[in-house]
Amino acid sequence: MSRVYNFSAGPAVLPEEVLREAAEEMLDYNGTGMSVMEMSHRSKAFQEIIDTAEADLRDLMGIPEDYAVLFLQGGASQQFAMIPMNLMKNKSADYIVTGQWAKKASEEAKKYGKVNIVASSADKTFSYIPDVSDLPISEDADYVYICENNTIYGTKYHELPNTKGKLLVADVSSCFLSEPVDVTKYGVIYGGVQKNIGPAGTVIVIIRKDLITDDVLPLTPTMLKYKTHADAGSLYNTPPAYGIYICGKVFRWLKKQGGLEAMKAHNEKKAKLLYDYLDESKMFCGTVEPKDRSLMNVPFVTGDDELDAKFVKEAKAAGFENLKGHRSVGGMRASIYNAMPIQGVEALVAFMKKFEEENL
Repeated sequence: MSRVYNFSAGPAVLPEEVLREAAEEMLDYNGTGMSVMEMSHRSKAFQEIIDTAEADLRDLMGIPEDYAVLFLQGGASQQFAMIPMNLMKNKSADYIVTGQWAKKASEEAKKYGKVNIVASSADKTFSYIPDVSDLPISEDADYVYICENNTIYGTKYHELPNTKGKLLVADVSSCFLSEPVDVTKYGVIYGGVQKNIGPAGTVIVIIRKDLITDDVLPLTPTMLKYKTHADAGSLYNTPPAYGIYICGKVFRWLKKQGGLEAMKAHNEKKAKLLYDYLDESKMFCGTVEPKDRSLMNVPFVTGDDELDAKFVKEAKAAGFENLKGHRSVGGMRASIYNAMPIQGVEALVAFMKKFEEENL
């Protein structure tokens, strides 16, 4: 068996140790004689899985007791509707648009109330994060919304916006657990897990408990109320059980690596290798303003579409998968999430140098 270096933006690379553990437990989880895939979500064995996963996530992130942790379905895209349905009491919210996902979230929210775009980087193809230190926050805004790491364009908020007392809601799908976070600065943190934590199909919502109420917009479906899931311990209906199980294993793996401080150092080291090469290369260049670069998603181009295509093709043949950029922007993108070993980035940079020598 040979493993490739998978630079996919999501679903993405998972720790090999976790995959091997899951494989060993596939037919008989912890003496139950069955796979977690076959297990009742009402069983004692699964209750232990979800309880342990929540406890480990709380430990990793330092999540206070006045925040609930919900394991849900529907991905981040479903949260685009759940957030206004549950939080838009005044039917007004402020959005900062720094990429396609924040844009889609803002467009969905317009179905439920007034959306004010208080800052945007669309003028330069989302290649930077706008100044968010003194925004024209709306007096009646129920919350301020950001996508903290932009998977497609490779930008990251290194300073959170000054919301002037308003609730901060953040989609952290592609930077989840990549570095320490002060949960108390947010009202809601959420993300699909398929980029940096687990398999596709699970979304984690961390929400301040005072925001979980029955006071939601009219006609909000039962399944789209945070209170429904909080009251039921994420077991109102059958949850994405296997996804939660894998997430739990990844949380334990992260703790074994030294937690989020150690992960940040690991990710900074990997990103520096790639960015340093891009900054000195005569063929490849990054597309993001250096101050706003993501540690997780690194887009780059040659400036020639044919050369880009040749690079992606030859990289694939050499064992580097999923380097083609998002269909909306083209070029290349290397997603170097927590589970990408530094050897993978070193090998990619060596391949890029060789390609440059042969094609310049």
